[in-house]
Amino acid sequence: GVEMPLFSVPKEVAVGTAMLGVAFATGVLAGERGGRAGARMLGPKTIMGKSSPLWQYILDHSLREHPILKKLRLLTADHPCGRMMVSCDEAQLMANLVKLIKAKKVIEIGVFTGYNTLNMALVLPDNGRVIACDINEEYVKIGKPLWKEARVEHKIDLRIKPAIQTLDELLASGEAETFDFAFIDADKETYNEYYEKCLRLLRKGGIIAIDNVLWSGRVLKPRKDDFETQSIHHLNEKLLRDARVNISMLPMGDGVTLAFKL
Repeated sequence: GVEMPLFSVPKEVAVGTAMLGVAFATGVLAGERGGRAGARMLGPKTIMGKSSPLWQYILDHSLREHPILKKLRLLTADHPCGRMMVSCDEAQLMANLVKLIKAKKVIEIGVFTGYNTLNMALVLPDNGRVIACDINEEYVKIGKPLWKEARVEHKIDLRIKPAIQTLDELLASGEAETFDFAFIDADKETYNEYYEKCLRLLRKGGIIAIDNVLWSGRVLKPRKDDFETQSIHHLNEKLLRDARVNISMLPMGDGVTLAFKL
C-alpha cells in the first residue's frame, strides 16, 4: 500500500483502526484515563503504539475485510461516537470463532452501527441467526442498508428493547442451552446479568465474548464512585474463579475475555 504517516496500510484501514481503538488498555501501560472502547491510544514508545512498526505489521499481515464491512467501518468512523465500535481485528476474531465452532445461533448485546453484527452474519450458514440487541435504533440505521447490500439481512433478528428483556424472553420460550456464541458489549453496569443469562442460553462448548474488560486501564484501580469500572472489575474477578467456564483474557481492542462453557 501507499506509505502513510501512521501505517503503511491503506489510509482507510489506518483511520479506522486508530479511530476504533485497536491499541489496548491505555491506562495499563501509559497510566492514562481513557473513554469508551479505547478512545485514547498508546504512546509511540510502547510496543503496540499507534506509530509502532509492529502494529503496522500485524495489520498488514492479518486484516481481511469484506468490502461492505469496510464501507460500514468507514461510515462508523465518521460518526461522532465512532470510537464505540468494536475494533476491526477483534471483530475478525469473533467471526473466526463463530465459524470455527460452526455456530448457527448467536446473541449480540450492543449492536451500535452493526459492524460486528455484519461480520458474524457473513460467516453464519444461510439458516443461521444473530439475535441483535440494542436500545438505539438511530445507530443501527447506519448499518441496516449494508446488511441488506451484503445479503445477510435475513440472518439478523434485531430487537430494539432492553437486552435483559430479550434474554428473558428467549429463556422463557425454552431456548436455554441452544445458542452457540454470545458477544457482550453494552452498558457495563449490567455486565454480570448479561453474562449469567447468556451462560444459561449457551450450549456446552459455546463461547461468550465479553468486550472492554480492560476499560482503558481503569480496572487497575477502580474508583468507588465509578460504577462502570467497578462492575467490569468484579466480573473479571468472578470469571477467574468461575468453574462453569474456561477463560482467556486477550489484550485486543479494549480487552476481551473469551469464556468457554464447560
